[in-house]
Amino acid sequence: MTRKYIQKSILCLGLLAAFSCTDNFEEINSDPQGSTAEQLAQDFNNITGYSQVMFNYIFEQDPLWGYQIQQNLQGDIWSGYMATPNPFNTNNNNMTYNLVNGWNGRAWDDAYTFVMANALKIEHETKTKGLYPEIYAMSQILKVEAMHRITDIYGPIVYSKYSSESSVKEYDSQEEVYKQMFADLDEAITVLSNSKDAGKTSIIVKADFSKYKGDYAKWVKFGNSLRLRLAMRLAVKSPAVAKEQAEKSIAQKYGVMTTKEDTFIFASGFVNPVYGNSNSYEDINMSADMESILVGYDDPRLGKYFSTSVNYPGEYKGIRTGIVLPVAPDGDTKAKRKGFSKVGEAINLKETVFLSTAEVFLLRAEGALRGWNMGGDVQSLYESGITASFEQFGASSPTYKTSTALPKDYVDPVDATNNTAAVNNVTVAWEAGASNEVKLQKIITQKWIAGFPDGQEAWTEWRRTGYPKLFPIKNNTSNGVISTQLGVRRVNFVDSEKEGNKGGVDTGVAKLGGPDNGATRLWWDTGVNF
Repeated sequence: MTRKYIQKSILCLGLLAAFSCTDNFEEINSDPQGSTAEQLAQDFNNITGYSQVMFNYIFEQDPLWGYQIQQNLQGDIWSGYMATPNPFNTNNNNMTYNLVNGWNGRAWDDAYTFVMANALKIEHETKTKGLYPEIYAMSQILKVEAMHRITDIYGPIVYSKYSSESSVKEYDSQEEVYKQMFADLDEAITVLSNSKDAGKTSIIVKADFSKYKGDYAKWVKFGNSLRLRLAMRLAVKSPAVAKEQAEKSIAQKYGVMTTKEDTFIFASGFVNPVYGNSNSYEDINMSADMESILVGYDDPRLGKYFSTSVNYPGEYKGIRTGIVLPVAPDGDTKAKRKGFSKVGEAINLKETVFLSTAEVFLLRAEGALRGWNMGGDVQSLYESGITASFEQFGASSPTYKTSTALPKDYVDPVDATNNTAAVNNVTVAWEAGASNEVKLQKIITQKWIAGFPDGQEAWTEWRRTGYPKLFPIKNNTSNGVISTQLGVRRVNFVDSEKEGNKGGVDTGVAKLGGPDNGATRLWWDTGVNF
């Protein structure tokens, strides 16, 4: 974050909070209604605003264009979930690997201005004063949920040194960030678990904007499940740590998510921004990869995730990413493909999923494949993941789990030069005699399907495993920096940091392990799976 963000955002409440900013943290009560600090403290109202801002900016909820550049035109695209009909900047943009710094700094700026700053305010009002340990614990889990996304976009980030008074904010290496995040989860899980064991009445309920409604046990499950997600990132890079952390998640008293009700859902009050970007802006549609895989599998989630094409009634049509899109002289640059399949009604909800039970079962399936104690065998966990996803989206199929159908070739009805053969050629049906590589491809393909529409997480797992296999782009405008076959591996450090914390950026580059561009692999991105 810039020095301005470090110094001022610690004091000034984020955009969605209801309190005014002053230069004295203790006097943050000077709102127009004349409330005192003591009055604000009643029912934790002095903390609720900070918490709400954190929730709102893990995925930026409003305005739509904020989410569009925070995630939609990076992770949602690079994951193979979605594609755009819009030839932004005459086809020189993220989709063609000519990374747009003006877009790609949004995720960083949101994270520090709204998440880290408000986490620090909660720490000041709780841990620093010896008060409300459960609220602090909840904020730590939210912080990890937000910031693991940031380190998985950029690599080294400011984390342990965030509250430092130094004029240069030093970056942690990604290995250091993960180590600290595991420690933060340890502390939070212990506090919430002990409070649940002691039968304490929940005090986090007013600061909890999820559907958990302050349930300590469910928050512990979320923390354990988040630990499992992070552990899997290290499966190849640091296998002993990965195994230890994953098995700790399963063994903890309250365990991980196992039911539909365990899925972590933020009740945002805003229509999911992915749906708005697709149906209001008409800037995002189904991808060719989604068409190939979901239509090929005859997947019952297809009609939940997407609508049929306006241009081709009754058909699901996706757009291939990284093609040359026409730039219309009349200004309607999206006209040729904006009528392809848009994001569907299952996403048209005033809520956002942060982590699902389906994902957790599939994480456990991969762990079991690696020989870890995940409380079940690989096949049963794999199939339980599919079942959990069907339950989440209200889908069903008596034959899906045993299907031997394959993804279909992609046909572009507008331009046949974009046609291409299917590439993710695995079936749904479990094959006990298959290689570990094929089994992993099946697991990650189902995790990719189940995780929609969170393209950030799907892009991260694609970089880690290479699955599902995605269509390569056709129009690479990166001037040789980013490989067409390997795709975007990370995002450059952001302009706001280079302007306000150059010394800090230098420490990040030194810990990156390569040049500061979109081709450098992150610490856990090894290029191998076993």
